[in-house]
Amino acid sequence: MKQFLRRISPKRALVDLWQVWTAPEQSHRWPVLGVSIALTFAMFMLFIPESQRIEPRPPEVTWISTFSEDRTEQQIIASNCRNQQLKDALQARLDQRAEIRRDLWMALGRATFIDVDAIEAEAEATRATAEQSGNAPIRSDSPLAALTVEEYCARALDAALG
Repeated sequence: MKQFLRRISPKRALVDLWQVWTAPEQSHRWPVLGVSIALTFAMFMLFIPESQRIEPRPPEVTWISTFSEDRTEQQIIASNCRNQQLKDALQARLDQRAEIRRDLWMALGRATFIDVDAIEAEAEATRATAEQSGNAPIRSDSPLAALTVEEYCARALDAALG
């Protein structure tokens, strides 16, 4: 195969094409060229499906709203506060489960004679480095950032009512 490919040259192919095209005894070259172009076009048209020849229609969108459109600002704030309290309760439960899981892994490590205290100290150092390098949560200087959810909700409801 390597010998065969070595003898192929694009320059030789172009020279051969030019010689055949310019030969004086080739009187049927234009009809053959026309037929070959027509066949190529026909083959392409056969392989392009009908559905791809026009722009597809845009899909119909049905909007579903789970909130009533006539909610007041107080109702929106109350709903947001309830959702935030649920989110905080869920996060507290997840944190508690993570603490239990960490205690179980530490007990397993102690049972298998692994120095879990050194591993914990290394993890704590990694966390401290991450906080110092800027990967810690961003603390806002806004006075609202220091409020609890209950305080924020009470202030927001007072502002909405008054």
